[in-house]
Amino acid sequence: MSKGTPGPAPSVSVTLTGMSHVHLDRLTRVRAAMTEQGIDTLLLSVGHDLPYLTGYEAMPLERLTMLVLPRDADATLVIPRLEAPRVTEMPGVFDLVPWGETEDPTAIVAGLARGASTIAVGDQMWARFLVELLPQLPGATYRRAVDVVGPLRMIKDRAEIDALAAAGAAVDRIAAELQAGRIPLVGRTEADVSAELSARILAEGHDVVNFAIVAAGENAASPHHHAGSRVIRTDEIVLCDFGGTMNGYCSDITRCVFTGDVASAAPEIADAYAVLHEAQQAAVAAATIGAACQDVDRAAREIITAAGYGEYFVHRTGHGIGMEAHEDPYIVEGNARPLAAGHAFSIEPGIYVSGRWGMRLEDIVVAANDGPVPMNSVDHRLVGV
Repeated sequence: MSKGTPGPAPSVSVTLTGMSHVHLDRLTRVRAAMTEQGIDTLLLSVGHDLPYLTGYEAMPLERLTMLVLPRDADATLVIPRLEAPRVTEMPGVFDLVPWGETEDPTAIVAGLARGASTIAVGDQMWARFLVELLPQLPGATYRRAVDVVGPLRMIKDRAEIDALAAAGAAVDRIAAELQAGRIPLVGRTEADVSAELSARILAEGHDVVNFAIVAAGENAASPHHHAGSRVIRTDEIVLCDFGGTMNGYCSDITRCVFTGDVASAAPEIADAYAVLHEAQQAAVAAATIGAACQDVDRAAREIITAAGYGEYFVHRTGHGIGMEAHEDPYIVEGNARPLAAGHAFSIEPGIYVSGRWGMRLEDIVVAANDGPVPMNSVDHRLVGV
């Protein structure tokens, strides 16, 4: 394959594999969206739109990787030559153009995109690449590629939902071990417990640990607390929020446990958790097809606010999930997008009292024709360990 701008693609007969068919179908749907939105060429560098369309996840290097997808011509993946062995080639889906260390990759991309008047670029494209491209494509207008690919990625197909379910079941098993007291807490640091959760995530088949938040007592009032040297004590709430990526799709679960007999917990903790539990279940039930994302947020927020904890619920009710831990659709006030079959998202209301305690309860849910389908089913109660 030429290292420079490719000539006409050779006329060859190819047999598409199952995965090739998946990616070719996705490219076809993206091209249809490009036509609807008047986009001539799509440029995708690092980020998850690239593996969604090609199966290849680029390393975030200073060397340019770029999928050039014209609306009416073949797709081309421009990639550093030393990275080319990592690509599973898919003839008939995209052409591969490796570039050498002494070549100008932006010039190669510009040559493939020349003549495009409206170009959509990925949100994660490094600014340096776009800045280098601008003078080589004078007169072009730029848009966000998320407006083209995002709505397609939001609708998960059966295989994607199965992958989310498998990842969810894996972290469910870890949460069950936590609730059963088989992951010791008292006397250990948050960081030590976080490390054990991380090891268990990998042992359960995940490829990557995305996060393992462990927050004890007053630290649980910080929603994204970084596990540190704080030693976990008896008779306090411990918030554990953890997940990773398994076969390309993410898991994310939050459960709280109490280090002692729950009956001995301070009444305010027991009362607040009962409110949290009710709010989380109400939001899950509200996540039906056609419901606005903001209405799902309201279902949780109204219960928490009515109980007097409204000021302590400081974040949105949920985020979309798939190849990324956080993606569209977001379950938040102001998002009127109606839920559709295949939308996958978290439902995770929280109550956080600064300097004292915090709590959050989270499941991943998929909107389906028969109603919301949780990807997590492990005990939702505040369990004593």
